[in-house]
Amino acid sequence: MKFTKIPETAFQNLQLNAGILLKSFTPSTAAVESDSILGATSGGVNFTATPSFSDFGEDIDNCPKNTKELKRLDSWEIKLSGTFVTLSPATVKTLAGAADVDSTDTTKVTPRNDLSQSDFTDLWWVGDYSDKNGASNGGFVAIHMKNSLSTGGFQIQSGDKAKGQMAFEYTAHYAMSAQDEVPFEVYVKAGTAEAA
Repeated sequence: MKFTKIPETAFQNLQLNAGILLKSFTPSTAAVESDSILGATSGGVNFTATPSFSDFGEDIDNCPKNTKELKRLDSWEIKLSGTFVTLSPATVKTLAGAADVDSTDTTKVTPRNDLSQSDFTDLWWVGDYSDKNGASNGGFVAIHMKNSLSTGGFQIQSGDKAKGQMAFEYTAHYAMSAQDEVPFEVYVKAGTAEAA
C-alpha cells in the first residue's frame, strides 16, 4: 500500500520512557546530578506550550478570518503537569510555590502570602530519545522551562495500601528583564554508539 508506511528513521526519532524532572541540566554534557532530581513520578509528565493569538483582520470588512499578514502572536501559556509519588521538604516547598523551608527545623515548610523572585526557578524535563540511548552517549529530549512556579498548589492523595500521590502543575513565566524571550526551549539530541 502506497500510503501505509512510516519513515525509515522512525526508531531513531522516538522519545522513550517517562523521563525525569530536574532542577538543573546542561545539554552540552547531558550529565544528571542525583541531587538535581525533583522526585519520582507516576503516570508520566505532560508538557504543553500553547500560543495565544490576535487576529487584527477580524473586524475589517471583506477581510478573511485568519489572514496571515494580520495575525499576531500575543503570548505563550507554558505548563508542565504530572504526579509525584515521592515527597521531601524541598518538594513540598516547590509545590507550595510561595514557601520556605525553616532554617532551624528543616522538616518544616511554611507557606507565605507573598511571592519572592526566588520562588521562580528553572525546571527541566529530560527524556530518552533515539535508538541509541546508552548510559554515556544516549540521546535525549530536554525541555527547559524558565521562571517556573507551581500554580497547581500543594495536594496529597493517600490511599489504602497505596502510595501517596502529589499532583503538580508548574507554569513558566516571562520576565520583565527579557520581555521578548519565550520562557521555554527544547533540545533534541540523537544518541551515538557507546564505546566498545
